[in-house]
Amino acid sequence: MAVTSSLSPREMSGTAASSPPAELTLWSFLVAATGSAMLGVLPPLEGGCLNYWDAGNWGLNRNAEPEGPKTGRESRRTHLHLLGRSVASTDPSWKWGEAPSWPSYAGRYAWAAGRERLDATECRRIAARIETCLKTRYAMTADQISPWAPCPGCAYPTPARGLASNPCAECAEPPP
Repeated sequence: MAVTSSLSPREMSGTAASSPPAELTLWSFLVAATGSAMLGVLPPLEGGCLNYWDAGNWGLNRNAEPEGPKTGRESRRTHLHLLGRSVASTDPSWKWGEAPSWPSYAGRYAWAAGRERLDATECRRIAARIETCLKTRYAMTADQISPWAPCPGCAYPTPARGLASNPCAECAEPPP
């Protein structure tokens, strides 16, 4: 789900702060609606909170594609991580009342191996709640919101590119 503008998460470059005011407003609506949806849909976040983190550090690593040295100005792509924080978390990287901790670029896969991402049902519920919030709280119209549909392969919500039956990027290009 993305707000229709040049600030689509997969297409943005630069920083949100350097975006035109109208686009930054739409981006802010999307961020706020996503946070509200996550808190409203995910039971583990009951009584918890979110951290909003604009980052991209791993993308600047010399070993990240394309390999080689990078500068922030040339390599940054605006994106935002919304980190759900649970009072009941027992994960040492996500202790309640502490800042989350992250592994090095080289250790990211080992760190992620014991963690689960949100499942397709949770993601579809969040996407639906985001869409409702954008329309009701922020008075956005349907033509301002990119359409989405469940991927036919994995059922995760994915941008609808003309046909609702288009697979998501992961299903369309499975890893080698």
